[in-house]
Amino acid sequence: MGETRFDIVAMGDAIVDVIASCDDEFLDTHGLPRGSMQLLSPEAADVLYAAMGQAREMSGGSAANSMAGIAAMGGKAAFIGQIADDQLGAIFRHDMRAFGVDFATSALSDGPPTGRCLILVTPDGQRTMNTAPGASHELTAATLDRDLIRDSAILYLEGYLFGPDKPRAAMMEALAIAHGAGREVAFTLSESVCIAARKEPFLAMIDDGGVDLLFCNEDEAIILTGLATLDAALAQLSAKVPTLVVTRGQAGALAIENGERVDVPAAPVGKVIDTTGAGDMFAAGFLTARAKGHDLKRCLETGGLAAADVIQRYGARPDGDMRKVVGL
Repeated sequence: MGETRFDIVAMGDAIVDVIASCDDEFLDTHGLPRGSMQLLSPEAADVLYAAMGQAREMSGGSAANSMAGIAAMGGKAAFIGQIADDQLGAIFRHDMRAFGVDFATSALSDGPPTGRCLILVTPDGQRTMNTAPGASHELTAATLDRDLIRDSAILYLEGYLFGPDKPRAAMMEALAIAHGAGREVAFTLSESVCIAARKEPFLAMIDDGGVDLLFCNEDEAIILTGLATLDAALAQLSAKVPTLVVTRGQAGALAIENGERVDVPAAPVGKVIDTTGAGDMFAAGFLTARAKGHDLKRCLETGGLAAADVIQRYGARPDGDMRKVVGL
């Protein structure tokens, strides 16, 4: 395929995270299932935000977090996502560029505000995510930088953004551009709560050969296939995608590529502070190692080290240079 300007370009939600600690009683009071993810209207987000305790703001979004991680590990990353021309949009753009991620998508001058995710962290480190997508779901195919997609070795698509019609159409257009240029397309299912309403288009995309590398966790694999066991789900999915990567929490992770299965244990972790971004950093580590030509085992191990690093502190993004953390 030859050299490319970027290792990975991602498409996903452009979101600013607002993170605060809370107790289980707060979640019960507001009817929020612990450890879950739900979508909020801008108005409902305003109500919840007013009730939250002292918070810190930092740019987020699943694929955007992964691109920040890739840049921190020495990879060449770019991002496509929709922001609004407002304060949170300016924060998001600044943060992406400060990490060294190429981000040039134009901001919307009218329409909904930049998306935000209100993240509540309980004492056990679990995060409950409440997302008001806002402008991020206004991404259209007309926004795409086609040359950027052609000049990236891997196109990484985020499941969170795959639901609404506009960004889904943009993703499918980007997928066609990437495959037309001989590039690899990676997809992350993002969250089990997303799968029920999107199962048919997810499976159609996979059945049509649209996905070269699929990221999911155990629950997502089972829910997507509708099968009773993980082994059955793995058999079905690995027959349809060239590379299947499954995270298993404390049990580690596995990958199946062209019939070869590799399992690795979880990386050592001290105290879990905040699980926000664990999956995002795992994908970042795996993709960075893959872009550098490492084998499956090393890619899985790199992902595990990156995930272990991020859950030992607040927030879903790197805290400085991660090359030594993951050994790249």
